[in-house]
Amino acid sequence: MRILLVEDTPEIGAAVTSRFERIGYAVDWEKDGRTASELIEVQTYDLIVLDVMLPNMDGFAVLKHLRKRGLRTPVLVLTARSAVDDRIGALDLGADDYLIKPFDYRELEARARALLRRAAGQSDNLLTLGPLVIDRAGRTASVAGQPLDLTRRELTVLEILAARPGRYVAKEELVEQLFSFDQDPSPNAVEQFIARLRRKLAATTVEIKTERGLGYQLHAS
Repeated sequence: MRILLVEDTPEIGAAVTSRFERIGYAVDWEKDGRTASELIEVQTYDLIVLDVMLPNMDGFAVLKHLRKRGLRTPVLVLTARSAVDDRIGALDLGADDYLIKPFDYRELEARARALLRRAAGQSDNLLTLGPLVIDRAGRTASVAGQPLDLTRRELTVLEILAARPGRYVAKEELVEQLFSFDQDPSPNAVEQFIARLRRKLAATTVEIKTERGLGYQLHAS
């Protein structure tokens, strides 16, 4: 999944980016509110984690502009303001959830998972396709009860495909979901992930199909 983090405190921004990337998410980290608002105009995100106190354009203004454009991207607001009116203001502007600083990073991850799950219309952290089960909280996958030994990027590719049953996912879409702007993947990075996944799924009834010009589709029988 691709996340936009808008946070001008270096320590918090680096820690949040590190934790999300360790899970397997692609993270674009912006420190300026106006730059973030312009980025949202051209890039699609699965989740936006938005600080309130930002240079040039505060988080409330970024959120207001986002919703005014009709974008329904889930937004998790980070705020050092503990006043009830501030929290109500964020929710009324269109925030989906909020966290008060200082916060536990495990709670941030849990709230992010909940928002991503809600946006996908899912009620829990288990993503199931036939015998394939992906635990989004535990970051594990199994087929017919047998665990798969996957790297974080392999698991993310499998998760993206499993979340789009019956649909072909283009290579370009996978690149967008896997890598942030400051990462420079090799031209055949996606093909390498797919090849490794196919080897690890070879003894199962789950397979990844390729259709030239369309992309990849996960099929389970």
